[in-house]
Amino acid sequence: MKGEKCTSKAELHGKTVIVTGSNTGIGRTTAINLARRGARVILACRCKQRGEAESGSNQVVFMQLDLGSLESVRSFAETFLKSEPRLDLLINNAGICMQGRTKDGFGLMFGVNHLGHFLLTNLLLERLKESAPSRIVNVSSMAHNFGKIDFDSLNTHKCLGLGTSSVRVFQIYCDSKLCNVLFNHELAKRLQGTRVTCYALHPGAISSELGRNTSSLLHVLLKPVTVLFFKNTVQGCQTTLHCALQEGIEPLSGRYFSNCTVRELFAKAKDDAAAKKLWEISERLCGLV
Repeated sequence: MKGEKCTSKAELHGKTVIVTGSNTGIGRTTAINLARRGARVILACRCKQRGEAESGSNQVVFMQLDLGSLESVRSFAETFLKSEPRLDLLINNAGICMQGRTKDGFGLMFGVNHLGHFLLTNLLLERLKESAPSRIVNVSSMAHNFGKIDFDSLNTHKCLGLGTSSVRVFQIYCDSKLCNVLFNHELAKRLQGTRVTCYALHPGAISSELGRNTSSLLHVLLKPVTVLFFKNTVQGCQTTLHCALQEGIEPLSGRYFSNCTVRELFAKAKDDAAAKKLWEISERLCGLV
């Protein structure tokens, strides 16, 4: 249950890293580990107060990023590109599990878990290429196995699905995690020949703050389970660190990892047509075309 550990001893002095959602959960623990290895770490998160509280070193810098606002994503990218000369590692870690709408009217989980990261990655791609060899790590979930992409809903309602019951919320969360894996699949194709590689992963069942917006009753009921069987955040960030740091995995760009090991995907998670269609819709919704 506790999983494998990242065994890489890589030092990151002179390297610059962005971690989204890095003021809490596995994002915070990931950022701490990378900073200890000597990296300049950009904490890309929404909460200014909590983010600044974490940035106690001049090598750990808070930059405000609200993935639920395309304007905020563009502002973050502009600020970063003006102030930071290189980008060696982009970790798309932030995630949310609740219904609602973003500032741009997208379904909240589609907007935050996929679309915000899609735009962020595209806006930073040239800097990643300039700094190559570099990597992009997309934190997904094994929940993607239960996901599906309703392209009609995306076109009509700008969301992956409607409804607010617990079952519907979980289903749409799974759908958003499938978006992460398909995005990674298509991104790897587009990065061929650039020396920028990308990886998707399942961090494990984590006792973290992802479910902080779920009901208090559910928290109480799940507490004994999470204590016994869920990973803590140090254990939960190991596969992220493996994908970010492990030497020699460049030929596995576009692949999916769990427990620090590459895993096979179901056909729907490596569907070329679906991945390309999701990319093209995302480009349009972000105003990139």
